[in-house]
Amino acid sequence: MIKAVMVMNTQGKPRLAKFFDFLPVEKQQELIRRVFGVLCSRPENVSNFIEAESIFGPDSRLVYNHFATLYFVVVFDSSENELAMLDLIQLLVQQTLERCFKNVCELDIVFNYSKIHTILDEIILGGQVLETRSTEIMRAVEEISKCSLSLSPLFVCV
Repeated sequence: MIKAVMVMNTQGKPRLAKFFDFLPVEKQQELIRRVFGVLCSRPENVSNFIEAESIFGPDSRLVYNHFATLYFVVVFDSSENELAMLDLIQLLVQQTLERCFKNVCELDIVFNYSKIHTILDEIILGGQVLETRSTEIMRAVEEISKCSLSLSPLFVCV
């Protein structure tokens, strides 16, 4: 099961944090700080896989990828495959967000928070991966944007 998805910049500011188990906000903030502490101290030439038991408890692993000024992090347990989680980050960033924002950057995530959560909800629900085809994810997001177009003009993908 996936425990959390986080996006933070290289200064440690969280840009997106979605936890699939209930945690108080203070605990979430502490976990984000601890994850950033581990990520920023790692050399670039080491593996993107980390045993995260000291941060998230027993049977926890973490995989991350660094794109431009952002770290994309997925925390999961042993029922998930590490390479599949790395592919999930690739799907989220390079196949889906790039389609929506054309060269996605930190500001896209900050100013399109609702849209990013909608995309993430199409991929992962309740800690389980639902969809891995970017065309289906984008189709669903576009359908949602049609329904909520009158509420939020930010939901339009180009």
